Amino acid sequence: MTLKNYLNVIVKFLKDYLKKSHASGYTLGLSGGIDSALTLTLLLKAVKKEQIHIVIMPIESDPNDQKDAIALCKKFKVKYDLVNLTNAFRKLRKDIEEVHPLNALAISNIKVRLRMVTLYAIAQKENSLVVGTDNLDERYVGYFTKFGDGACDILPIAKLTKHEVYEASDMLGVTTAILKRPPSAGLFLNQRDEVELGVSYPVLDRYLLGGKVSKKDEERIKHLHAVSEHKRVNIPEPEDFKR
Repeated sequence: MTLKNYLNVIVKFLKDYLKKSHASGYTLGLSGGIDSALTLTLLLKAVKKEQIHIVIMPIESDPNDQKDAIALCKKFKVKYDLVNLTNAFRKLRKDIEEVHPLNALAISNIKVRLRMVTLYAIAQKENSLVVGTDNLDERYVGYFTKFGDGACDILPIAKLTKHEVYEASDMLGVTTAILKRPPSAGLFLNQRDEVELGVSYPVLDRYLLGGKVSKKDEERIKHLHAVSEHKRVNIPEPEDFKR
């Protein structure tokens, strides 16, 4: 199957799941990055614009994140909500750290989970489903926040490698500014995905598609997959209570 044909499969999946769920539409957090940008273009092919609720949520963010997200909405003439969560983040962090100091990772993940809370609040009001934006690479190595960007109702691009995300985005008209941006979660200044992962996306793509990678890269990928397994499985429960 070609990538173009598979994108049609995703579009049908979005259409069918919305009908099956009896929801009124989809809610999407638009970050200014490539994954959420592609997800928006697919939603636009699947449902009416009025059924898509776009939320842009800066938190001490690079101004270009917001700028690029808004430019994409304007290109496709889609309405959006801008919810600045910076004050909420700073207040919550301060309140927590008054009783329990946090490390850098825990602090960064507060941002992601605040965005999740915001998306679900809006989605509940609109009777819509929250759309996740994780791709195949991110799902496999656990490069997402548990109960943050990992919390969603549907994952339309979860079977696409990072290269396929870029290729599809180019096909569907994502803005040049977003296509050229280095992959980043945008949680702090100059954050780069591949630096944090310790492996490049081309190498990760090649591994996931059955190609050969160096022993060092293979070990790193296997390690990331193993330690993040808890993010991909249901919450553990004990055996049934046989009354």
